[in-house]
Amino acid sequence: MNEKSVAYYRSPIGTLEIVGDANGITSVEFVADATPSAETPRDLADCVSQLDEYFNGARKTFSLDLDLRGTEFQKRVWRELLNIPFGRTVAYLDIARAIGNRNAIRAVGAANGQNPIVIIVPCHRVIGSNGSLTGYGGGLWRKEWLLNFEGNLQPTGLFDAR
Repeated sequence: MNEKSVAYYRSPIGTLEIVGDANGITSVEFVADATPSAETPRDLADCVSQLDEYFNGARKTFSLDLDLRGTEFQKRVWRELLNIPFGRTVAYLDIARAIGNRNAIRAVGAANGQNPIVIIVPCHRVIGSNGSLTGYGGGLWRKEWLLNFEGNLQPTGLFDAR
């Protein structure tokens, strides 16, 4: 079993706890303020650097090894979220269609809500079909901030972006 590493990143919208091991990043989640360690663990340094570039406007996509841990359905949804480009939004129905089950809208919503790797797996880019900002584990204010930061609060559709 790989030893896990933990790092903290202070973003403009709160502190992120990054957890990973030799297999990749396993979680990035908002936490109450935590004191960063003196040195970022080597296996998390690239993630910290890429988050910094993202929040400084220099990065629109992430290139990291991810170790997605969840049910096969959740992992399918999360992998589909990775296809939503920066500055685009989609509806839960778009994700359900993309994974081949347009009737799975609620299950897609539940999987989206269980995403353990925020920002990098961009669950914040999924909104209601009517353009409403539906749930976000980090708080709707963060979702709104992220979408404004990326320049899009309007539904644009997954299939328009491909």
